[in-house]
Order: sequence, then C-alpha cells, then structure tokens
Amino acid sequence: MRTPVFELHIRPMIRSTDRVHMDFFADLWDYDAVVANADDILSRVDTGGGMPPDANGGPWPEEWVAVFRRWHESGHKRLQLGTATFAFSHSGATNNVTATGTLPAAGFHGWLQLENETDTAKTYVLYYEAPDTPVPGVPPALALKERYPDTDTRSVFVRDSTGVQQLH
Repeated sequence: MRTPVFELHIRPMIRSTDRVHMDFFADLWDYDAVVANADDILSRVDTGGGMPPDANGGPWPEEWVAVFRRWHESGHKRLQLGTATFAFSHSGATNNVTATGTLPAAGFHGWLQLENETDTAKTYVLYYEAPDTPVPGVPPALALKERYPDTDTRSVFVRDSTGVQQLH
C-alpha cells in the first residue's frame, strides 16, 4: 500500500471549514504545523473524538482518519520541490513549458503541477516524490512538458527549490 503524502493525500482532506475553525490551534494547511500537532489532530478526528462537529462540516469519514493515521505513523511523508532547467516555447497552436534535468536518485518521480491561475498569470510547481524505500541505481534524467493552447497569453511562472522564475 502506498505511503500517504501530505500534499497529495492529507492536505486535500483538510477542508476550508476545518482550517477556519481550527485557526486558533494551528494552520491545518501548513505541513510543519500539522506534523507538530499530528497526535492531537488524530485524537480530534478519530471516531471517538467527534470532530469536526456537525455544525462545522461534520466528522471525517473513517477512511480519511485511517489515511491520516497511516501518514502519521509512517513518518509524515511529503513532496520535495525539485530543481531543473525550465523553458517556454511555442509550437503550432500550443505553448509548452518544459523542465529538464536529473532526478535526485533512482526511484524518484517528478512532475509539473499547475499550482495557481489568475487572469494574468499561471504558476507551475516542480515536485519530486521519493520512493517509499530506496531504489538502487543511477538517478534518471528528467524531461517534463506541459502543453496548453496558444490562445492563452498569460504570463507563466515556475516554482522550484530555487524560487520562482518567470518563463513568459
């Protein structure tokens, strides 16, 4: 069974209403705050804790609690911000955002994820996910491409471990 990852499995379960009603306690969308308070959060959302109350979205389903527990017990896995060389190009009716480089180690996966869109800009983030157990071998090359219609003329930014870069 796959180890849960904060950005992929835990953060999406934390509803806006959960965050708002617990802001006196911790920012439930912040990885470090959730890790620091994981025991308390688990005791509150576990079926015996009755949290969140019905008036605030209702308790988490048992499946969510089980995923949170697995994440907590397996060491609080999270994604890493990657590093690559980025480029923007135009081909036919398509705009392309590319990332090239080398993954940190064998068994890692990487991808560009659309993180934010406004009327004037879109921002991608480069994520790396480590394998659950180390994989022997040479770190593989990274070659990623995101495509979107050339009618989209917004500025393009990419966030990686070195910061935010504007590509277009």
